[in-house]
Amino acid sequence: QVQLVESGGGLVQAGGSLRLSCAASGRIFRNYAMGWFRQAPGKEREFVAAISVDGGSTPYADSVKGRFTISRDDAKNTIYLQMNSLQPEDTAVYYCAARPLGILLAANGYTYWGQGTQVTVSS
Repeated sequence: QVQLVESGGGLVQAGGSLRLSCAASGRIFRNYAMGWFRQAPGKEREFVAAISVDGGSTPYADSVKGRFTISRDDAKNTIYLQMNSLQPEDTAVYYCAARPLGILLAANGYTYWGQGTQVTVSS
């Protein structure tokens, strides 16, 4: 089992920044690929970013490329999502997820999920 707890969400004005954190506990964190997903009201959960076991691969959704950065600190069992130049369309509940070994971009490929953290961007 892997337990995931997100934090760092909040209300920010357009153009602002937030950094989300996802702390993991349980099984060996460094053996898991990690992802960030988001879900806006009335919409399906969508891929945001992912990071491989070794941190060498970090795919992003086109909508966030160049604005968001995913990273991991295995010593702290934590991944981060630095979000810059936030826009109202980034408003959503953000979830982190974990899966053993390789990255996937599809939400249904992830085994473990956090409870989510709300990000609201005002115009």
